[in-house]
Amino acid sequence: MPDDPASVLAPPVSQGLPTATVFLKPKRARPFFGRHPWVLDAAVMRVEGQPADGDVVDLATHDGTFIARGLWNAESRLRVRLFTFDSGVHLNAALWHQRLASAVGLRRSLGLDGRNRAARIVNSEGDGLSGLTVDRYADFLAVQVTSLAMANRLDIFCDSLQSLLEPKGILLRGAERGLAKLEGLHLIDRLLRGTAPPGPIFIEENGLQFGVDLEEGQKTGFYLDQRENRQAAAGLAKGRRVLDMFCYSGGFGVHCAVQGQASSVLAVDSSPKATALAKANADLNGAANMAVETADAFEKMDGLRAAGERFGMVILDPPKFARNRAAIDDALRAYHRINRLAVDLLEPGGVLVTCSCSGAVLRDDFLMMLSGVAQRSTRAIQILECKGAAADHPISASCLEGEYLKCIIAHVP
Repeated sequence: MPDDPASVLAPPVSQGLPTATVFLKPKRARPFFGRHPWVLDAAVMRVEGQPADGDVVDLATHDGTFIARGLWNAESRLRVRLFTFDSGVHLNAALWHQRLASAVGLRRSLGLDGRNRAARIVNSEGDGLSGLTVDRYADFLAVQVTSLAMANRLDIFCDSLQSLLEPKGILLRGAERGLAKLEGLHLIDRLLRGTAPPGPIFIEENGLQFGVDLEEGQKTGFYLDQRENRQAAAGLAKGRRVLDMFCYSGGFGVHCAVQGQASSVLAVDSSPKATALAKANADLNGAANMAVETADAFEKMDGLRAAGERFGMVILDPPKFARNRAAIDDALRAYHRINRLAVDLLEPGGVLVTCSCSGAVLRDDFLMMLSGVAQRSTRAIQILECKGAAADHPISASCLEGEYLKCIIAHVP
């Protein structure tokens, strides 16, 4: 008998052995033979065995043919997350380390491994680690989990991340409240390893400096996914009066003000904490041509339009308007309204940079919304680029639901 009763539960977690088999309903196996990683509750016919939430299980067809191996959660509609389609592979510490090492290697090949840089190190399904996100900010790591099973393995991941990246500290950032509830997660933000940063962390992006609030900032502290889109917007900002709505910590605005040589930038966000960060980042980069204001986006844009103000570029990077497919219609109405206001504020020949981070809103939905804006505003919208998240946010071709960010750059004659 082991001294620690809890160690009785160690073999399934550490060795990655299946504790049960999940059988699919007839005609439900095709997506998983196509290597899709999500098994919803509606696809499950029965379970042989009694897996605890977070345990390793095998997935089989209704007649018993092995398909894949994954992690179980009876609390979630996403009943099984799949991680291997090879029955000889165990979901153990060695596999998790190999996946993390591969993810780190990719970022190094992208040139994002500088100690003063920031990058997404693990992008959930995009790196074969469904439910785990890791962002690096200089010498610190911010970890988010959206899966109960991955939360159960945080020590294993921290061990590997420590050996691969040697951070000064690893912090846990809680998942969005809705996602946490769906998974049965009860996590609080806390320090997992090492030491916490003494204050803001300063990172370099495209030759600019940004302060990041790693403990209280939105997402994990900075919108890393917009790195390349910020540079693209700056490339079209020269001499323009720029309006940066939902500016958060000023990423787009600072790029346009400094690198883009905009004539002026007005950055607006409804959060006083966000605008304080944006102002600090403008000062840090000597962006004297950038003003920052705390205001509701819709009210501010209505007021600017009523006052007859016009801009050479309007940037829209709002928060999620849709958390799920049920909210799409309301979200598209909100996107239509904000983009209509933006077009009305653009002078002839202006540039619209409009974004959506709502994964439930598909790229085609977003483009059709812009088509409606063009029709209602009676102004042409010429799409110059359809962009997405930066390269350190890879999308698995087997799980296209991982594509969430849309960034459309358009010319409005």
